[in-house]
Amino acid sequence: MSAKSAINKEVFIPHDEKMLAAVQVKRRTKKKIPFLATGGQGDYMTFICLSVTNKKPSFVSITKVKQFQGSTAFVKRSQWTVDQLRQVNGIDPNKDCPEFDLTFENAFDQWVAGSAGEKCTFIQILHHTCQRYSAARKPEFVNCQSKLLGGNSILHTAADSVTSAVQKASQALNERGERLGRAEERTADMMNSAEQFAVTAHKLAMKHKC
Repeated sequence: MSAKSAINKEVFIPHDEKMLAAVQVKRRTKKKIPFLATGGQGDYMTFICLSVTNKKPSFVSITKVKQFQGSTAFVKRSQWTVDQLRQVNGIDPNKDCPEFDLTFENAFDQWVAGSAGEKCTFIQILHHTCQRYSAARKPEFVNCQSKLLGGNSILHTAADSVTSAVQKASQALNERGERLGRAEERTADMMNSAEQFAVTAHKLAMKHKC
């Protein structure tokens, strides 16, 4: 089982939540922590996770999860609602890079992801989730590549494909309906012409008899 699958199973599923995305990170700048606060737990891995509750109304959270050296357990450390997120800084809008910053109402963290791809996927899903679930002021996404925020999103590709297929099918049905409509009109015109011809022929025949 991958680390992300294990986090979802251990941290979120027991609380009736579903993890939408996770990215393994390290701090770009060392945070000064008092010796006593460390608890002597040594090295650890950190994951920033995005989750949503299964029950309505949906409640979206951004959670910092850690796994300490020598332990197989994942521990929830800090958590914010998506409405507390103020800014997502992608650092460089012109190229893929693993660095990004998250600014909350009461916290600011500078991260570097395990890879640029992991970071890009996380920001893409985070942006989509904020647009969908943020009831209050939506966070600002700065220095992010347009492909992460726009129509090229992997999250929109399937929906766009379905929409396109529906539009094409609707257009085809409309065109077919128009063709059938024109055919019916031509049939009606031919029937009217035939009827008029029959009436005229009948009148001519009666005239000759007279």
